[in-house]
Parts: sequence; structure tokens; C-alpha cells
Amino acid sequence: MTGTVNKGAALLMVHGLLGPIDYFAPARLLAGIDVHAPDMIGYGRHRSEEAGIDLPGQADALAHYLRDEVEQPAWLLGHSVGGAVAMMVADRVPELVRGLISVEGNFTLRDAFWCARIAALGEEEWAAEYGAMEDAPAAWLEKSGIEAYDERIAWAKDILSNQPYTTVQRMARSTVAETGKPEWLDLVRRVLVRDTPLYLLGGEQSAAGWDVPEWVLAAARQILVQPKTGHMMMLEDPRNFCRIVGSIIGGGEGSAGTAP
Repeated sequence: MTGTVNKGAALLMVHGLLGPIDYFAPARLLAGIDVHAPDMIGYGRHRSEEAGIDLPGQADALAHYLRDEVEQPAWLLGHSVGGAVAMMVADRVPELVRGLISVEGNFTLRDAFWCARIAALGEEEWAAEYGAMEDAPAAWLEKSGIEAYDERIAWAKDILSNQPYTTVQRMARSTVAETGKPEWLDLVRRVLVRDTPLYLLGGEQSAAGWDVPEWVLAAARQILVQPKTGHMMMLEDPRNFCRIVGSIIGGGEGSAGTAP
């Protein structure tokens, strides 16, 4: 890992449409960083909860988590839909956010193509499709362009069993609704105008399809690409993913390259 990690630096990791985000044990790979990876509402330990399964509700809950559990300004890392949630958190409690690491986070509706597809399905149709994914995690990985071997299949099982299909569909619909509002990019602008450090991280095989506005690219401190990976880069190569993240937090300006 390049750079020297600030002792006691805190990192709040926000999972995407499917959780969790700590299945690869990031705390073990990010030595010297206080890593937090809470389940959002409707996921994991909170899967039985019903109120707040939308982007604003998740952002509010994570803002409370920062105040009550982290107790210091933290770096926020958001993956995919989690990137949009992290941006909302930064808008709500800027004093508790040291910086943002957007890992192919949602900026526009073009990024929410899977969410849009899920949102448009009837509940029974989506329940059947999600059940098929749960029954065949290896096939789900292969369909995503990821070679399936034992460790990855075990992780895929954890991911798919982490939340009910209802949570996934409700979050998908909220993502489409929130990022489709004209006010959404105004929120992003507010965060960036405050000079909140923003780092963009994409996978080499998927970064070209990431729809990031030019003014966001211009505002980013650094644009990084993780080699030989796609959208689920932390599953494909967790060690390199954590090396890049640790370098950003440690001030080493991650060395994975610049996005095209």
C-alpha cells in the first residue's frame, strides 16, 4: 500500500443495491483504518425493518450512524447505489464527512439501468427472477462476466441471501425516482462546492460505461481505474481494491491509473 494511513482514520463503507460490502473482510486488508460497514435498512441484520427503505431514509440512518457509532469525521465509500446514498449523507452532515470515494456510484439515470429494469417488473416476476439468482449464484457471477470459483461463489451466496427481493425492488424504485429528479444534481453540486474531496474509482471493464457528468469529473481529486475488474471489483480483486482505497485515505493518491 502506498502512502501512510492516518492513525485512527475512519471509513464508512456503503453497500449497493445488494449488500453486504464486508464479505471480503476489508478491515483485515485496511490496517490502521477504523472500518465500518453497516447494513442498511432492509438488509442483513435489519432485513425485517420496513420503514426507510429508500435513498433518503438510508441516508438519514447512516448520518445517525456517523454521529452515534463513528464519533469522528469519516471517509465515505459508496458502491453503485451506495454512491448515491453516500452523496446524500455528505449533503446532510458535511461536518462528519472527510471525503467521498465513489465506486461506480450512481450520478444519473443512465447509471441506474439495472434499477430501472427491476423497478418496472411486477412483484411476482421480480420475486421469481431473484429466486433464480439465489438458487444459482455461480450462474449469476458468470452472467456478470466474473469467473466463478469456490470463494467467489460463497461470497455470491452471502450477497444474494443478505436481503429479501422486496428490499431490492424498493431500493431500485427509489434510486430511479431520486436520481431522476432535477434536484439530484443540485445536491451533488452542493457537496462539491463545499470542496468535499471526491475520488472516483471504476473497474477497467466497466468504467467506460459509467455516466459521470463532466463537471463532476473536473471536480474530482483523482479518477482511478482498478485493472482487470468490472463493476464488482471488490469481489474480483479485494486486495487491490483495498490497496487503492487505503492509498486514497492515506494521502498516497491511489496509483491504479486514470479513467478513460
